Parts: sequence; structure tokens; C-alpha cells
Amino acid sequence: MSQQLPDVQASSPDVTVGLNRVGVTGVEKLVKIDREDRRPIVLMAEFEVFVDLPSWRKGADMSRNMEVIDETLEAAVRDEVSGVEDVCGDAAERLLDKHDYTTNAEVRMEAEYVTREETPESGRPTQSTADIIASATADEDGTREEIGARVTGMTVCPCSQGMSAARARETLRGLDVDEATIDAFLEEAPQPGHSQRGHATLTIESEGSPEVDLLDVIEVARDSMSARIYNLAKRPDEDHMTYESHKNAKFVEDCVRSLAEGVVDRFDHLPEDAVVTMKQSNDESIHQHNAHAERVATFGDLAEELAD
Repeated sequence: MSQQLPDVQASSPDVTVGLNRVGVTGVEKLVKIDREDRRPIVLMAEFEVFVDLPSWRKGADMSRNMEVIDETLEAAVRDEVSGVEDVCGDAAERLLDKHDYTTNAEVRMEAEYVTREETPESGRPTQSTADIIASATADEDGTREEIGARVTGMTVCPCSQGMSAARARETLRGLDVDEATIDAFLEEAPQPGHSQRGHATLTIESEGSPEVDLLDVIEVARDSMSARIYNLAKRPDEDHMTYESHKNAKFVEDCVRSLAEGVVDRFDHLPEDAVVTMKQSNDESIHQHNAHAERVATFGDLAEELAD
């Protein structure tokens, strides 16, 4: 006769302190997202799964968390799922059902997503990558889901560009060029400024699914910086990116404000209480540190600010 093993996880801890998040990270799973009349999106995704833990319980059931993730992702592969945030939401709700001691469950997912496009001048086919971000939190009040993306682009510093323009103006004056011609030249030929690779992050969270197209999120994020970048670039494409980025120089703060403007323009159907998170980080080229700016706000607040 087999001996029943003791449930050590359910015993009382030596120190009776509750924990906000207990779970597993680095769980890699293959996820297939069906799309109407198009090929499905297949992602190698990495998951984080957490529940809260009351002070009277020693540990969470890690194996049960893994079981829930496996069940949920198998269902996502079998059945049509409208978005990756729904996979997270389904998993978070299952976690609540499986753990009678928890009041809050959280599931986060990240995956690399590839989009196809053409280079801006040579028209060559190429691919770009974006990091998909999805999450869900379930409690007794319901389930909130989040969808977003992190993309890479290019920014140019307006401050260093302004110093270069001032130097160019003085040089042209020394060559007896009239002011009107100098103004016209500087308008048509933006001067150099130090550039950096920028990383824009945009996520939208709401009660239930935010109901936004992931590709639209990626487009808003890519358009928020000075210029897009491409994996493939012939010389005309390099010239295009260089010119466009210097023509549209932006501070890190400007990029976040462009994200806000893009969200309000593109997603005017969002509920006012939808939470929008916007971040921009630039890998500085002339400093050892990096620049960062962010804003978290409801959609209603952003729309009101931009309407002023």
C-alpha cells in the first residue's frame, strides 16, 4: 500500500508574513494565434506566472501553476484565440480557480514577433522585429488584460543639432551668404546631431481585452521616434533614414509625447479608464549613461490633455 506524501506547501510557515507574488518565471511555450483569412501567428513565448500567498500558508503549488499554463496553452493551440492577452487572461482566471487560498493571479508573456515590410527607398523586402508584451491580472473584481509592444528605432538630439546649425550659420555668414539664403538652406538641409538607437514601449490595459490590433500598437510605437530603422538598407535607404531622422530630431521626452498623441489618434474607441503605459529609452552615443522618460495615464486623461 502506497504511503500518502505530506503536503508541506499547505503547512504553516515559521514566519507568518504574506507574499504578493509567488510563482514561476522563464516558462517557454509555443503559442499559435489564429487570424481570419491569414496565416496564424506562431510565437515562442516566455511566461511568468504568479499568485499571492497568505501569511498562514508556507508555499504555493508550483507544479499546479505549471499544470495551468500547460492546459491553457494547449487550449490556445486547439481553439481560435483572438489575441495573446486572452491567453494570459484565461491562464490567470484558471489560476484563481485552481488555488482556493489566493485572491490575485497574474500572468505575463513576452515573445519576439516578426513583421514584413519594404525598405523606404530601394523597395527591397525585409523584416523587422518587435517584442510583444501581454499580461493579465485576475481577482474577485474581474480580469484586466494588457497588450503592447517594444520596438527599436532611431532618434537625433535637437540640442546638439541646434549647436551644429548655429556653427553652420556663422560659417555661411563669414562667406557673405545673406540671411534669407541661410534660413532656406538650414530648412532644407538639417544639420548633424548626435544620434542614438531608441527603444519605445507602449502597452494598453483595460477591463477584459483592450481590443486593439497588435500591428497598430507596433506602428504607433515605431512612428514615435525620429525615424524607423530597417534590417536591410541599401545606400538610398541609409540616406533616407539619416535625412528623415535629422529632419525630425526628438528628445526622449518628445518620443513619449508622440506615443501619447499616436494612442489618442489611433485608438479613440478605448474606454476612458484604459491604462496606457508609454516608455522611451535611448542608448546614448556620446554619453556613458542612457536617457529615459515615461508616462502612465488613463486614456481619458491623455485625450483631455491633448484636446487643450
